Amino acid sequence: MKVTITGRKVNLRDNFKELATKKLSKFNRIFDEDADAHVVVTVEHNRQTVEITIRQRGMIYRAEATDFEMNDALDRVISALGRQIRKNKTKLEKKIHSGAIDQYIEENTYTTDVIEEPKEEFKVVKTKRFFVSPLSVDEAILQMNLLGHQFFMFRNADTEEINVVYKRNDGNYGLLEPEND
Repeated sequence: MKVTITGRKVNLRDNFKELATKKLSKFNRIFDEDADAHVVVTVEHNRQTVEITIRQRGMIYRAEATDFEMNDALDRVISALGRQIRKNKTKLEKKIHSGAIDQYIEENTYTTDVIEEPKEEFKVVKTKRFFVSPLSVDEAILQMNLLGHQFFMFRNADTEEINVVYKRNDGNYGLLEPEND
């Protein structure tokens, strides 16, 4: 697994980089050599956030933790990734080994921040573009859960239409499909 470590608003020490690489190495038996792990450390107001994103064969595994100590946040995020992988182990094995997910999603995180102006106008301050791969509804829900998002946009493999799955307040899932006139 290829590991990239980035510090935002902080200069990372070599011993932290070595510790992060060592802790991520426990996932080497799960991921192939082509997997990419991105570790981003951000420091703001004495709070230190560690975010880890692992990408392999179209699947994205992501966790984030914030703590007063960088090493404690690293421990928490590694633990969260391990729980996430264990929780979805059966589903992931079926998806990965059956070849259902072959395409690599280059950029899968997306946000659009909307700020309301005094004149009741909306201003889009950020736009991200990403590749939308064909997935089944179950695969899209799994991907959304792995990312920790509340919604996920994908191309439905059955209908070839762009759909959105989302997590409802009652814990169930919803599906948004376009309606043709």
